[in-house]
Amino acid sequence: MLPARFAPVLFGFLVSGIMSCIVTCVATIKAVGLGEHTVGKWMGAWAFSWPIAFAVILVVAPAVRRLVERLVSPKG
Repeated sequence: MLPARFAPVLFGFLVSGIMSCIVTCVATIKAVGLGEHTVGKWMGAWAFSWPIAFAVILVVAPAVRRLVERLVSPKG
């Protein structure tokens, strides 16, 4: 188990991994179609994009949290 202070980083890691996996799958299928090389091309795209997505989430998430706080009513 990780200490609670790592929760935001772990959240960003998991969300970026899941989202980049889904998006690269869709984009790869759209670009090359389904074939014998699709999975390999998808995994290559995912391996390239996941670190970028993770870094972006770590940088952007605090601003998005502040924006959400401004857009929602504090009374629920």
